[in-house]
Amino acid sequence: MMIVRGVNLFPTQVEEQILAVDGLAPHYLCVLTRPGNLDELTVRVESLGERDAVASAAMAATLAQRIKHGTGVTARVEVVAPNALERSQGKAKRISDRRGR
Repeated sequence: MMIVRGVNLFPTQVEEQILAVDGLAPHYLCVLTRPGNLDELTVRVESLGERDAVASAAMAATLAQRIKHGTGVTARVEVVAPNALERSQGKAKRISDRRGR
């Protein structure tokens, strides 16, 4: 579980929204940062195939909207190429906390 701006958020809630968007693979990473005083969530998600910039931007906007409405958390979405995210043996790593408490 991660806490973003006072909201408890589980990676499975993000995954549920990813699976509802056509063209996105279930491989993702939630990156938490704190550039100023507030936490920011960036969801890096793989596309199912090579996409042009317009299609990737459309999928990112759709997913960001779904996450906002489904969880109440505003997230930035980055759609990356297939196999761009690191794979792990065993349990998948879904959260990268870079807030530096």
